[in-house]
Amino acid sequence: MEFRAGGKGSGGGDQDGPNSRKGRKVYNRHTSQQIQRLESFFKDCPHPDEAQRRQLGRELGLESRQIKFWFQNKRTQTKTQHERADNGALRQENERIQCENLAIREALKNVICPSCGGPPFGEEERQRNIEKLQIENAQLKEEHEKVSNLLAKYIGKPITQMHSLPPALGPSLDMSSATFPDQETEGGFPGPALSLNLPPVDVCDPYQFKGFPDMEKTLMTETAAAAMDELIRLLRVNEPFWIRSVTNEKYVLQRDSYERIFPKANHFKTSSARIESSKESSVVAMNGMQLVDMFLDPDKYMDLFPTIITKASTIQVLETGLLGSRSGSLQLMYEQMHILSPLVAPREFYFLRYCQQIEIGVWVIVDVSYDYSKEGQPDSSFRFWKLPSGCMIEELPDGCSKVTWAEHVEVDDKSLTHRLYRDLVSGRLAFGAERIVGTLQRMCERLAYLANDNTPTRDLAGVISLPEGRRSIMKLGHRMVKDFCGVLSMSGKLDFPQLSEVDNSGVRFSVRKSTEPGQPDGMIVSAATSLWLPLHCQTVFDFIRDEKMRTQWDVLSSGNPVHEIAHIATGIHPGNCTSIIQPFVPSENNMLLLQESCVEPLGGLVVYAPIDIPAINTAIRGEESRKIPILPSGFIVSGDGRPDSGAGCASHGNIMGSGGSLLTVAFQVLVCGPAAQNQQLNMEAVATVNTLISSTVQKIKIALNCSG
Repeated sequence: MEFRAGGKGSGGGDQDGPNSRKGRKVYNRHTSQQIQRLESFFKDCPHPDEAQRRQLGRELGLESRQIKFWFQNKRTQTKTQHERADNGALRQENERIQCENLAIREALKNVICPSCGGPPFGEEERQRNIEKLQIENAQLKEEHEKVSNLLAKYIGKPITQMHSLPPALGPSLDMSSATFPDQETEGGFPGPALSLNLPPVDVCDPYQFKGFPDMEKTLMTETAAAAMDELIRLLRVNEPFWIRSVTNEKYVLQRDSYERIFPKANHFKTSSARIESSKESSVVAMNGMQLVDMFLDPDKYMDLFPTIITKASTIQVLETGLLGSRSGSLQLMYEQMHILSPLVAPREFYFLRYCQQIEIGVWVIVDVSYDYSKEGQPDSSFRFWKLPSGCMIEELPDGCSKVTWAEHVEVDDKSLTHRLYRDLVSGRLAFGAERIVGTLQRMCERLAYLANDNTPTRDLAGVISLPEGRRSIMKLGHRMVKDFCGVLSMSGKLDFPQLSEVDNSGVRFSVRKSTEPGQPDGMIVSAATSLWLPLHCQTVFDFIRDEKMRTQWDVLSSGNPVHEIAHIATGIHPGNCTSIIQPFVPSENNMLLLQESCVEPLGGLVVYAPIDIPAINTAIRGEESRKIPILPSGFIVSGDGRPDSGAGCASHGNIMGSGGSLLTVAFQVLVCGPAAQNQQLNMEAVATVNTLISSTVQKIKIALNCSG
């Protein structure tokens, strides 16, 4: 009944409805107090919910629907005002750009020289430039004709006919019956035939890309063939190319004889350019085919030279080579060489690597720089040019190989090498064939020890019982050395020259955020310094790797002794080993040290990293160790390169000698986790690491009586 009574009431109200709809709609204006309250609330909350609208309605005596409509209108009004302001700013920017455009058009009417801002070239100057370019063009055509004639001798047909061959499906170049004109060995017999059996390019090869046109690939093939011819003669023939030095019995390239037989223009025209050349041979503990495969794989190539090659990659495989021998393999590669200290500039090359089997069991691998100036590849900034260099690998019956290496590089030393390393680098010792062959010999020996189940191991605490555990520890030590050498370039460096001394380079810092696998996540401060010591490098090396002497320089040990609980030999020399060291630090009873030391012709290296016991147990059980985070620090010792300094740490001569040694000390410290990024924190960490490295250097100098 109440519902019906209410319905009647509503019906009675509807009787006035038509009259009210005919009239104008009534608007209720808000009072100033209501608007002030709504404006204040809008600043804090432009989108109130239903509960907030009801609360405002009760405060202001308004309905929730009125509150809702007011906020909608206010948001629309605010948006319109913002758009009007943005349009005004864009209109002003457009007017400014139009004015600049008009000014540029007026400036273009008066042509000026972009180099000096003066008037443009006159007609006479332009003609002289054209004549100069025509002369250079004629010289390039002459060089191209020489290379074309050289290749024509090998294939027995003009170069124009070779250009007509299909680039990817044409027959391979058969040079098995060709001989080198005017080539003789030391005994006066003709040189071996060059078998250049280049198979068709596999278009499905994962390294292939469409970057090179067919003519450029042909030029690469010609360049590689000419470099192979030159390198074989340099490797097989001593005189007239090479003579032994009277001072150190090393081979020295005779520039006059070389340039008479292989005439070529210098790549760098500056007065600071120089030529480095060297030759060395040795027997290594690896068969020839394994060596060839490792040289043609960039990752394995870096593993063979962890203390020299910091980066390597294959840009394009032009020819894969014959299956089983890799003869005819040709690829464009990139490498970065960096050694010893942040004070030594890295050397970067784009080069062609060409492999050829010239006899049964004999391979030659040649590297020659190639002008790879493509997009994103600033080749013009490179200051090193590799002339035909590489090695001859002769397989021996006992599973070993004889490797003869020739290194021939043109260097444009625009920024002079730091005085500490000037003699060593300029004297062709740092990047020479002797160091490359010595490193290869040591690494092949290390790989043989890695594969041998009977590798000598001195396990005082009985921690390593499985051959798999020993291999895992050795692999972890190898990765530690690679990581340590990789950070020595100190990219993004910060120099503190005020810390330098007479025989010290100062401290160089690098702050980076690490997200790479195998390293702890967070901010890492790297610090390195190099100094000269008046001692033979063997003395310095033995002092640093001696566990009994560690308390004299290790600041973090707080004077407490350390104990070697496991020792794994990685080579015949006693300095080549991987060790597990237990420090006697009460606050760090869950931490061990993994240490790797090695000896090369140029010097020695000691690298160590703290590692917790659960992680080291993972490696000892033979499990995968690639994910174990390590942050290595260490030392690199070398001779100073002066004539009276003698050989490196591998020398068995007078240990003290009359020369000195160069010592690089490098530390890495994790200063904060991945979430922290505070500039002040970084600078405080740099100061802390600076104190650490300075104290270590001072302690070493005092212990070796070199503090005066």
